[in-house]
Amino acid sequence: MPRVALFTTCLVDGLFPDVGRATVRLLERLGQPVGFPLEQTCCGQMHTNSGYFETDLVRRYVRVFAGYDAVVVPSASCTGSIRHQHAQIARAAGDERLAAQAEAVAGRTYELSEFLIDVLGVEDVGAYFPHRVAYHPTCHSLRIARVGDRPLRLLRNVRGIRLAELPNWDQCCGFGGTFAMKNPDVSAAMLADKMEEVIETGAEVLCAGDRSCLMHIGGGLERVRAGVRTLHLAEILASTESGHRASERAPRAEVLR
Repeated sequence: MPRVALFTTCLVDGLFPDVGRATVRLLERLGQPVGFPLEQTCCGQMHTNSGYFETDLVRRYVRVFAGYDAVVVPSASCTGSIRHQHAQIARAAGDERLAAQAEAVAGRTYELSEFLIDVLGVEDVGAYFPHRVAYHPTCHSLRIARVGDRPLRLLRNVRGIRLAELPNWDQCCGFGGTFAMKNPDVSAAMLADKMEEVIETGAEVLCAGDRSCLMHIGGGLERVRAGVRTLHLAEILASTESGHRASERAPRAEVLR
């Protein structure tokens, strides 16, 4: 049994902890114990993309995760940063030893769907999710981490799910991290297109492997009251029939008037 750690990412840790919990719940259900090193922090992508090479963040990632056989990341964006930026940052600082260490740990770092399919060899995780779902493949999942169709292969094996094809599925939602802040008008126009396409599918839920893009799209959908929820891939894959039944039996909250 490989020694596996969860790198939860700073966005999930700070804003969307349910994604981290769902990832652990899913892996443990598949018989894979997961460690969570408390010293972990940001991968440094937002700094690097803005021109600030933070060698200390690379050094911390290497130190915290060097002892693990695999690191699972519920984010293609952060996975891509670790694989393609960490060694580059170390070399820019003239630290070839750190660059070699960063490459070694990056080689054992997997986006969640990669780990499930390529390492555990599982495509049917025993999930149950009786809803109409549209899947948005994020830019970094397609072009940097290159997870391909792995998330869809996992979703197709979820019992009860009804997958709706998203028009122009390979087009950016407009988030791009700091891009949305530096180019707000362009970002908003791209978001409007993506929202229209999501609504066209008639989906109840929009799913993706990056909570950052879901935050961007979900915020727009909520503002127009589209009635479409956003859920990370891990949250759908961690869902079970018994969990749904328990939810249905749970008492409704009383509405005070």
